[in-house]
Amino acid sequence: QVQLVESGGGLVQPGGSLRLSCVASLSIFTFNAMAWYRQAPGKQRELVAGITSGGRQNYADSVKGRFTISRDFAKNTVYLQMDSLKPEDTAVYYCNGNSMVAYWGQGTQVTVSS
Repeated sequence: QVQLVESGGGLVQPGGSLRLSCVASLSIFTFNAMAWYRQAPGKQRELVAGITSGGRQNYADSVKGRFTISRDFAKNTVYLQMDSLKPEDTAVYYCNGNSMVAYWGQGTQVTVSS
C-alpha cells in the first residue's frame, strides 16, 4: 500500500514562510509526477505546484514567484517551500503522486492569519 504523509503545516502570519514535506512509502522514482494541491473551505481542490520525473516544474499563477517545489530522492520526499504567504493561501494542502494510479496524502492545514 502506497502512503504519502504530509507535514509542516501550521499557523503563520501574512508575509511568513512554511515548508511542507511529503514523505512517500516507496521510492519517488516510482511516480511519473508529484504535486501539491490545496482545498480551501467551500472551494474545489486546485493544483498548486507539480514536478515531473524529468524535473519540469509548473505552478499555479497565484503562487508563482512565492512557492517552490523540490524533491530529495534519497529521502523519498517532496517539499513545498512557501514564502510571502497571504491569507488567501489558507487551505488544506495535499500531496499527490501519479504512477498508473493517483495517490493522495491525508492533508496538512495551513492557516495564514494575523
